Amino acid sequence: MKIGLVRRGYSRTGGAEAYLRRFAESAVAAGHECVLFSEQWPRVAWPFAHVQVVSDSPKKFADALVALRARDERDFLFSLERIHTCDAYRAGDGVHAAWLERRARFEPFWKPWLRQCNAKHREMLALEKLLFSADGARLVIANSRMVQTEIEAHFGYPAERIHIVHNGVPPFTAPAGARAEMRRELGLGDDTFAVLFAGSGWERKGLRFAIAAMNAARLPHATLLVAGRGHERAMPRSERVRFLGPVKDMPRLLAAADAFILPTLYEPFSNACLEALAAGLPVITTAHNGFAEIIEPGVEGEVVAQPDDLPALAAAVEKWSDPARRAAIRPRLLALGAKYGIAENVRQTLAIIESAPAAR
Repeated sequence: MKIGLVRRGYSRTGGAEAYLRRFAESAVAAGHECVLFSEQWPRVAWPFAHVQVVSDSPKKFADALVALRARDERDFLFSLERIHTCDAYRAGDGVHAAWLERRARFEPFWKPWLRQCNAKHREMLALEKLLFSADGARLVIANSRMVQTEIEAHFGYPAERIHIVHNGVPPFTAPAGARAEMRRELGLGDDTFAVLFAGSGWERKGLRFAIAAMNAARLPHATLLVAGRGHERAMPRSERVRFLGPVKDMPRLLAAADAFILPTLYEPFSNACLEALAAGLPVITTAHNGFAEIIEPGVEGEVVAQPDDLPALAAAVEKWSDPARRAAIRPRLLALGAKYGIAENVRQTLAIIESAPAAR
């Protein structure tokens, strides 16, 4: 098949970008032809065919794809962006309408009202409505049951046209001795319970709640390590927090940590949580993270109902501060994490595309 891939933006360290490259490599190896439709993706970062799409907004990008007849010129158009129509849409970013609803619960009343005046949000909501209409995406690949439920609830999209393929991450292992070496670099004592938070977009990912939970936890030797970029001054003050900034060597940092926390307001399926699981760490997150579907709460980590439930978060932190508990469950966490590799994710996705009925 001639497969068109759609991704408007580009980030050198982006998960979607890494996913698309691996998907294209697998598709080409299987005998298919791939071409990328993108606005910002540099040609040097894409070894396959590439079509530059000129636009300056989500709607203009979607309009440009129609003008280019991107769907007509391909046997199959696979989009990671909200566009007018495609053969398959990977809902890796979740449902924008659902995210705005969740966000409003934690904001002053005037912010959601003001956001209605934002052209970008209006465009994304309109595109989302078109994408999940009868003439939009022929099928959807969601990365969690949570996202599938949101698509059905908000748009009445047929459940039989939604496939669930959970995220996958590349295999990675920290070098021998990495834990002791990294903890020494960070100045962590042998008795320090190190909880890791990783990611940007701190408001959505609930960093303020993680900090508050650490402050409330009855643990004199606990430290929260924060990897990623954000506004430190906007976060609660705490002597238990270490802001590390962007971290390139995540395997070593994960090796140094004892547990992972992400009290997110909304997360379709967190790759950061999956990486922590693959590193053998118990994960503390919320029911609004699609990742929560793959762990057994109370056994392989904790799933709290709401990100601002500080007593529940603090209790979870205290529970997993027990080194014996962590050591006992570590083999099970490693085995579970190994099931969610990027190769398996790509294999399932390509199988869905290859078995899809012919386009209308």
